Amino acid sequence: MQVKIQETVTVQPARPPFDHDHVLPLSHLDTDRNLHVTFRYLRVYAANDNHPAEPFHVITAALSTALVHYYPFTGTLRRRHLDGRLELHCHLRKGVPVIRAAVECSLSSVNYLDDLDEKFVEQLVPDPGLEDGMTRPMILQVTDFGCGGFVLGAAIHHSLCDGLGASLFFNGMAELARGAGQITVEPVWDRVNLLGPRNPSRIEFPFQDILSLDKDFSPYSDSGIRVIKECFNVKEEWLDRLKELLHEKSGLKFTTFEALGALIWRSRVKASEISGDEKVGFAYSINIRNLVKPPLPVGYWGNGCVPMYVHLTARELVEQPIWKTADLIKKSKYNATDEYVRSYIDFQELHYEKGITAGARVSGFTDWRHLGHSTVDFGWGGPVTVVPLSRHLLGSVEPCFFLPCSSASEGKKDGFKVLVHLQEDALQGFREEMDKLKS
Repeated sequence: MQVKIQETVTVQPARPPFDHDHVLPLSHLDTDRNLHVTFRYLRVYAANDNHPAEPFHVITAALSTALVHYYPFTGTLRRRHLDGRLELHCHLRKGVPVIRAAVECSLSSVNYLDDLDEKFVEQLVPDPGLEDGMTRPMILQVTDFGCGGFVLGAAIHHSLCDGLGASLFFNGMAELARGAGQITVEPVWDRVNLLGPRNPSRIEFPFQDILSLDKDFSPYSDSGIRVIKECFNVKEEWLDRLKELLHEKSGLKFTTFEALGALIWRSRVKASEISGDEKVGFAYSINIRNLVKPPLPVGYWGNGCVPMYVHLTARELVEQPIWKTADLIKKSKYNATDEYVRSYIDFQELHYEKGITAGARVSGFTDWRHLGHSTVDFGWGGPVTVVPLSRHLLGSVEPCFFLPCSSASEGKKDGFKVLVHLQEDALQGFREEMDKLKS
């Protein structure tokens, strides 16, 4: 299946949002080295006979109006000479590139992209290089399918926003597409004042025990080892059985993220045959918008999450009962306080130039089941499928995503999907470990 690119247009704000070039500073969470990546994902929209308009025209018109409020997406990221941190340069008459594309097949013929066909989906989302991703921190693609449905692909530099911030933008844009005269939630930038370092900086949490300083280490450098994607369904009955088993062994109750995350982490490390003495990490991010004091404004759309970590040796992880690993993940959440956030920001302030890293054997985990993707309705209804394409997350090149099954498959599948990245030679061993979940 060949996707045909028809044109690329640059969409500018409907009216000038400012009258002079200027520079916007980013927060220390935005400039975290682990976020120096472009995040790519797509939303799938089924055809709607009650909405005859062209998706490309509806989306570009809504985007133009939304950019009056979210004009930083038209800026350019550059590094400061002083310390190498990113900042955003905003210039007059700039815009966001939007690619128009088409493919002849129907969405139903590719199961609404619920079954991952990597070669095909890669054609549906822009893929800027490192420099291009900084020059154009947002690039969109609208691909029409023969059935009347379409896919909206997005490539957004992570230094501008996280998943919740991007959802805030797309929900505002979708409101406009449905005919609203204005967006409900006005965006708030004020990143330095809201999430800047304290003066003087102070670190009340032992980050030196979980993070390393190595300016020569790049978490996303190409190791030459082929990493592949594995996507599988997790049924509710399997999860219930796993959580019940862990409860019997420990007397503790675990969430799906804690129980399944512990199992996947252990299975991956065991299948990868990592040396027993080597340190391995479990990383996830936690939303701090209502955690910090005072809470962030509702319209804050910058990075509003901080990373949380669990570290063990590979031997400890593989040999200890799964419930103990799940308990470590559970207990790590107790660190999520305002002081943790402020100390993390201050740690970035004091040590950024030395190169902050979580190490080479980090497994990044994220749960996309409740990020608000389903509410992004441009008039055709919400997306029936949401698919992430990036494999750089939280300093990990082997991330794991918990994803909702396509709503187009409702009634056919229960539970949810897990998309995991792992080294090719570990695939068979990983599958064998994960098969234990079914029995």
